[in-house]
Amino acid sequence: MFELVLSAPQTLVEPVSEALMNELDALAVSVEDADADTEAEHALFGEPGMPAPKPGWDRSTLKALFDTEDLAVQASTLLLAQDWAAGLGVKSLGEVPEQDWVRLTQSQFEPVEITPAFWIVPSWHEPPAAASRVIRLDPGLAFGTGTHPTTRMCLRWIAEHAPALSASWDRVLDYGCGSGILAIGAALHGAKQVDAVDIDPAAVTSSEHNAAANGVTLRCGLPELAQGKYPLVLANILATPLKLLAPLLSTHLAPGAHLVLAGILDRQAAELQAAYAPWVKLEVLNQDDGWILMGGQRL
Repeated sequence: MFELVLSAPQTLVEPVSEALMNELDALAVSVEDADADTEAEHALFGEPGMPAPKPGWDRSTLKALFDTEDLAVQASTLLLAQDWAAGLGVKSLGEVPEQDWVRLTQSQFEPVEITPAFWIVPSWHEPPAAASRVIRLDPGLAFGTGTHPTTRMCLRWIAEHAPALSASWDRVLDYGCGSGILAIGAALHGAKQVDAVDIDPAAVTSSEHNAAANGVTLRCGLPELAQGKYPLVLANILATPLKLLAPLLSTHLAPGAHLVLAGILDRQAAELQAAYAPWVKLEVLNQDDGWILMGGQRL
Protein backbone atom coordinates (compact mmCIF):
# COMPACT_ATOMS: atom_id res chain seq x y z
CA MET A 1 0.00 0.00 0.00
CA PHE A 2 0.98 3.63 -0.50
CA GLU A 3 0.29 6.51 1.86
CA LEU A 4 -0.47 10.06 0.76
CA VAL A 5 -0.08 12.62 3.54
CA LEU A 6 -1.79 15.99 3.09
CA SER A 7 -1.96 19.17 5.17
CA ALA A 8 -5.28 21.02 5.24
CA PRO A 9 -7.17 23.74 7.10
CA GLN A 10 -10.27 22.54 8.94
CA THR A 11 -12.60 23.84 6.21
CA LEU A 12 -11.08 21.40 3.72
CA VAL A 13 -10.97 18.28 5.90
CA GLU A 14 -14.47 17.05 5.10
CA PRO A 15 -14.57 17.79 1.34
CA VAL A 16 -11.06 16.40 0.78
CA SER A 17 -11.84 13.27 2.81
CA GLU A 18 -15.04 12.69 0.84
CA ALA A 19 -13.24 13.20 -2.47
CA LEU A 20 -10.51 10.75 -1.49
CA MET A 21 -12.94 8.03 -0.42
CA ASN A 22 -15.76 8.49 -2.93
CA GLU A 23 -13.98 9.61 -6.10
CA LEU A 24 -10.25 8.90 -5.86
CA ASP A 25 -10.20 5.24 -4.73
CA ALA A 26 -8.60 5.72 -1.32
CA LEU A 27 -8.84 2.61 0.86
CA ALA A 28 -8.92 4.61 4.10
CA VAL A 29 -8.51 8.19 5.31
CA SER A 30 -7.50 9.33 8.79
CA VAL A 31 -7.33 12.84 10.23
CA GLU A 32 -4.86 14.02 12.89
CA ASP A 33 -3.85 17.24 14.59
CA ALA A 34 -1.07 18.77 12.46
CA ASP A 35 0.40 20.19 15.69
CA ALA A 36 0.43 16.87 17.56
CA ASP A 37 3.40 16.39 19.91
CA THR A 38 4.12 20.13 19.96
CA GLU A 39 3.19 22.92 22.37
CA ALA A 40 0.41 23.90 19.95
CA GLU A 41 -1.30 20.49 20.20
CA HIS A 42 -5.02 20.83 20.96
CA ALA A 43 -6.99 17.94 22.43
CA LEU A 44 -10.54 17.36 21.22
CA PHE A 45 -12.79 15.48 23.59
CA GLY A 46 -16.25 15.76 25.05
CA GLU A 47 -18.15 14.68 28.12
CA PRO A 48 -21.90 14.31 28.68
CA GLY A 49 -23.42 17.56 29.92
CA MET A 50 -20.49 19.68 28.76
CA PRO A 51 -20.34 21.97 25.70
CA ALA A 52 -19.63 20.13 22.45
CA PRO A 53 -15.95 20.16 21.42
CA LYS A 54 -14.76 21.83 18.24
CA PRO A 55 -15.37 19.69 15.14
CA GLY A 56 -11.67 19.54 14.30
CA TRP A 57 -8.28 21.20 14.42
CA ASP A 58 -7.38 24.49 12.74
CA ARG A 59 -4.54 22.64 10.97
CA SER A 60 -5.04 18.99 10.15
CA THR A 61 -3.03 16.17 8.64
CA LEU A 62 -4.90 13.74 6.38
CA LYS A 63 -3.43 10.31 5.67
CA ALA A 64 -4.90 8.35 2.76
CA LEU A 65 -4.03 4.77 1.81
CA PHE A 66 -4.02 3.51 -1.80
CA ASP A 67 -3.45 0.18 -3.50
CA THR A 68 -0.83 1.58 -5.90
CA GLU A 69 1.54 4.51 -6.17
CA ASP A 70 -0.13 5.63 -9.41
CA LEU A 71 -3.48 6.02 -7.65
CA ALA A 72 -1.88 8.08 -4.86
CA VAL A 73 -0.08 10.35 -7.37
CA GLN A 74 -3.25 10.78 -9.41
CA ALA A 75 -5.26 11.67 -6.31
CA SER A 76 -2.79 14.33 -5.15
CA THR A 77 -2.55 15.83 -8.65
CA LEU A 78 -6.32 16.08 -9.07
CA LEU A 79 -6.89 17.53 -5.61
CA LEU A 80 -4.24 20.24 -5.97
CA ALA A 81 -5.78 21.29 -9.30
CA GLN A 82 -9.15 22.12 -7.72
CA ASP A 83 -10.04 25.79 -7.19
CA TRP A 84 -11.87 24.92 -3.96
CA ALA A 85 -8.77 23.18 -2.51
CA ALA A 86 -6.68 26.33 -1.92
CA GLY A 87 -4.61 25.77 1.21
CA LEU A 88 -4.19 22.02 0.63
CA GLY A 89 -0.61 20.76 0.55
CA VAL A 90 1.22 17.47 0.02
CA LYS A 91 3.52 16.54 2.90
CA SER A 92 4.68 13.13 1.65
CA LEU A 93 3.88 10.15 -0.54
CA GLY A 94 5.47 6.78 0.00
CA GLU A 95 5.12 3.04 0.40
CA VAL A 96 3.81 1.74 3.71
CA PRO A 97 6.32 -0.69 5.28
CA GLU A 98 5.11 -4.23 5.79
CA GLN A 99 4.34 -4.91 9.47
CA ASP A 100 2.94 -7.69 11.57
CA TRP A 101 -0.08 -5.70 12.74
CA VAL A 102 -1.27 -8.41 15.14
CA ARG A 103 2.11 -8.52 16.87
CA LEU A 104 2.30 -4.71 16.89
CA THR A 105 -1.13 -4.45 18.56
CA GLN A 106 -0.28 -7.13 21.09
CA SER A 107 2.95 -5.36 22.00
CA GLN A 108 0.90 -2.41 23.27
CA PHE A 109 -0.79 -4.53 25.95
CA GLU A 110 1.44 -5.89 28.69
CA PRO A 111 0.39 -7.50 31.99
CA VAL A 112 -1.01 -4.91 34.41
CA GLU A 113 -0.28 -5.12 38.13
CA ILE A 114 -3.21 -4.32 40.41
CA THR A 115 -1.51 -5.61 43.56
CA PRO A 116 1.62 -7.78 43.77
CA ALA A 117 -0.65 -10.84 43.83
CA PHE A 118 -3.42 -9.65 41.46
CA TRP A 119 -2.76 -9.03 37.76
CA ILE A 120 -4.55 -8.51 34.46
CA VAL A 121 -2.83 -10.57 31.78
CA PRO A 122 -3.56 -10.71 28.02
CA SER A 123 -3.88 -14.21 26.59
CA TRP A 124 -0.53 -13.98 24.76
CA HIS A 125 1.43 -13.43 27.99
CA GLU A 126 2.28 -15.78 30.84
CA PRO A 127 1.18 -14.57 34.30
CA PRO A 128 3.97 -13.29 36.56
CA ALA A 129 5.22 -15.83 39.07
CA ALA A 130 3.89 -13.81 42.01
CA ALA A 131 0.35 -13.63 40.63
CA SER A 132 -2.08 -15.71 42.69
CA ARG A 133 -5.16 -14.14 41.06
CA VAL A 134 -5.25 -13.35 37.35
CA ILE A 135 -7.86 -11.83 35.05
CA ARG A 136 -7.28 -13.00 31.49
CA LEU A 137 -8.43 -10.15 29.27
CA ASP A 138 -7.70 -9.12 25.69
CA PRO A 139 -8.64 -5.76 24.13
CA GLY A 140 -12.17 -5.85 22.75
CA LEU A 141 -15.23 -3.80 21.84
CA ALA A 142 -16.08 -2.73 25.40
CA PHE A 143 -14.26 -0.39 27.78
CA GLY A 144 -12.05 -1.95 30.43
CA THR A 145 -8.66 -3.54 29.83
CA GLY A 146 -7.09 -2.53 33.14
CA THR A 147 -4.76 0.05 31.65
CA HIS A 148 -6.89 3.06 32.67
CA PRO A 149 -6.38 4.51 36.19
CA THR A 150 -10.10 4.29 37.00
CA THR A 151 -10.21 0.55 36.34
CA ARG A 152 -7.01 -0.11 38.27
CA MET A 153 -8.25 1.84 41.30
CA CYS A 154 -11.56 -0.05 41.37
CA LEU A 155 -9.86 -3.42 41.13
CA ARG A 156 -7.33 -2.45 43.80
CA TRP A 157 -10.19 -1.50 46.14
CA ILE A 158 -11.82 -4.89 45.54
CA ALA A 159 -8.57 -6.75 46.23
CA GLU A 160 -7.77 -4.76 49.37
CA HIS A 161 -11.26 -5.07 50.90
CA ALA A 162 -12.02 -8.65 49.92
CA PRO A 163 -10.37 -10.27 52.98
CA ALA A 164 -12.67 -8.38 55.36
CA LEU A 165 -15.82 -8.02 53.29
CA SER A 166 -16.08 -10.88 50.78
CA ALA A 167 -18.11 -12.98 53.23
CA SER A 168 -20.87 -10.35 53.00
CA TRP A 169 -20.70 -10.00 49.22
CA ASP A 170 -23.59 -12.37 48.55
CA ARG A 171 -24.71 -10.01 45.75
CA VAL A 172 -22.58 -7.49 43.85
CA LEU A 173 -23.72 -5.07 41.16
CA ASP A 174 -21.35 -3.77 38.46
CA TYR A 175 -23.33 -0.96 36.80
CA GLY A 176 -21.90 0.04 33.41
CA CYS A 177 -19.83 -3.14 33.23
CA GLY A 178 -18.08 -2.59 29.87
CA SER A 179 -15.81 -5.61 29.46
CA GLY A 180 -17.00 -7.03 32.79
CA ILE A 181 -13.58 -6.58 34.34
CA LEU A 182 -14.80 -5.26 37.71
CA ALA A 183 -17.47 -7.95 37.96
CA ILE A 184 -14.88 -10.63 37.18
CA GLY A 185 -12.53 -9.13 39.78
CA ALA A 186 -15.28 -9.27 42.41
CA ALA A 187 -16.11 -12.88 41.53
CA LEU A 188 -12.45 -13.91 41.77
CA HIS A 189 -12.32 -12.33 45.24
CA GLY A 190 -15.23 -14.25 46.70
CA ALA A 191 -18.40 -12.47 45.58
CA LYS A 192 -21.17 -15.04 45.22
CA GLN A 193 -23.74 -13.58 42.79
CA VAL A 194 -22.43 -10.81 40.53
CA ASP A 195 -24.76 -8.87 38.26
CA ALA A 196 -23.00 -7.06 35.40
CA VAL A 197 -25.23 -4.62 33.52
CA ASP A 198 -24.71 -2.10 30.73
CA ILE A 199 -26.83 -0.09 28.30
CA ASP A 200 -24.67 -1.39 25.40
CA PRO A 201 -25.55 -4.92 24.20
CA ALA A 202 -21.95 -5.30 22.93
CA ALA A 203 -20.72 -4.79 26.50
CA VAL A 204 -23.11 -7.47 27.75
CA THR A 205 -21.79 -9.92 25.16
CA SER A 206 -18.19 -8.97 25.97
CA SER A 207 -18.77 -9.50 29.69
CA GLU A 208 -20.26 -12.93 29.09
CA HIS A 209 -17.31 -13.94 26.92
CA ASN A 210 -14.72 -12.63 29.37
CA ALA A 211 -16.44 -14.28 32.33
CA ALA A 212 -16.32 -17.65 30.57
CA ALA A 213 -12.66 -17.14 29.70
CA ASN A 214 -11.90 -16.57 33.39
CA GLY A 215 -13.97 -19.45 34.73
CA VAL A 216 -16.41 -17.31 36.70
CA THR A 217 -20.18 -16.99 36.53
CA LEU A 218 -21.79 -13.59 36.02
CA ARG A 219 -25.39 -12.60 35.40
CA CYS A 220 -25.01 -10.21 32.44
CA GLY A 221 -27.71 -8.08 30.92
CA LEU A 222 -29.22 -4.66 30.30
CA PRO A 223 -29.85 -2.37 33.32
CA GLU A 224 -33.27 -3.84 34.10
CA LEU A 225 -31.47 -7.05 35.16
CA ALA A 226 -30.41 -5.23 38.34
CA GLN A 227 -33.11 -5.83 40.94
CA GLY A 228 -33.22 -5.45 44.71
CA LYS A 229 -30.49 -4.56 47.17
CA TYR A 230 -26.77 -5.29 47.01
CA PRO A 231 -24.07 -5.08 49.70
CA LEU A 232 -21.62 -3.76 47.09
CA VAL A 233 -22.33 -1.57 44.06
CA LEU A 234 -19.55 -0.66 41.62
CA ALA A 235 -19.85 1.93 38.84
CA ASN A 236 -16.96 3.08 36.66
CA ILE A 237 -18.56 5.43 34.14
CA LEU A 238 -18.15 9.25 34.01
CA ALA A 239 -19.05 12.01 36.45
CA THR A 240 -22.13 13.36 34.67
CA PRO A 241 -23.95 10.02 34.25
CA LEU A 242 -22.92 9.06 37.79
CA LYS A 243 -24.66 12.21 39.09
CA LEU A 244 -27.79 11.42 37.10
CA LEU A 245 -27.73 7.83 38.36
CA ALA A 246 -27.43 8.78 42.03
CA PRO A 247 -31.09 8.02 42.96
CA LEU A 248 -31.10 4.77 40.98
CA LEU A 249 -27.80 3.39 42.27
CA SER A 250 -28.69 4.37 45.83
CA THR A 251 -31.94 2.37 45.68
CA HIS A 252 -29.82 -0.73 45.03
CA LEU A 253 -27.76 -0.25 48.21
CA ALA A 254 -28.59 -2.50 51.13
CA PRO A 255 -28.30 -0.95 54.63
CA GLY A 256 -24.61 -0.32 55.28
CA ALA A 257 -23.72 -1.32 51.70
CA HIS A 258 -20.55 -0.07 50.05
CA LEU A 259 -20.75 2.14 46.96
CA VAL A 260 -17.60 2.55 44.85
CA LEU A 261 -17.58 5.08 42.00
CA ALA A 262 -14.96 5.88 39.35
CA GLY A 263 -14.61 7.81 36.11
CA ILE A 264 -14.35 11.03 38.13
CA LEU A 265 -11.78 13.80 37.72
CA ASP A 266 -10.37 15.26 40.93
CA ARG A 267 -12.09 18.62 40.28
CA GLN A 268 -15.48 16.86 40.20
CA ALA A 269 -15.38 15.44 43.74
CA ALA A 270 -17.68 18.05 45.31
CA GLU A 271 -20.30 17.59 42.59
CA LEU A 272 -20.50 13.85 43.27
CA GLN A 273 -20.58 14.34 47.03
CA ALA A 274 -23.56 16.71 46.67
CA ALA A 275 -25.41 14.37 44.30
CA TYR A 276 -25.15 11.36 46.65
CA ALA A 277 -25.44 13.23 49.97
CA PRO A 278 -29.02 12.05 50.73
CA TRP A 279 -27.88 8.41 50.68
CA VAL A 280 -24.09 8.12 50.98
CA LYS A 281 -21.33 10.30 52.44
CA LEU A 282 -18.81 9.95 49.62
CA GLU A 283 -15.10 10.29 50.28
CA VAL A 284 -12.08 10.24 47.99
CA LEU A 285 -10.55 6.80 48.43
CA ASN A 286 -7.70 6.96 45.93
CA GLN A 287 -6.30 9.10 43.13
CA ASP A 288 -4.20 8.42 40.05
CA ASP A 289 -3.16 10.74 37.22
CA GLY A 290 -5.93 13.27 37.81
CA TRP A 291 -8.66 10.65 38.34
CA ILE A 292 -10.18 9.81 41.72
CA LEU A 293 -11.96 6.84 43.26
CA MET A 294 -14.88 7.75 45.51
CA GLY A 295 -16.84 5.59 47.91
CA GLY A 296 -18.87 5.35 51.07
CA GLN A 297 -21.49 3.32 52.90
CA ARG A 298 -25.27 3.60 52.73
CA LEU A 299 -26.52 5.94 55.46
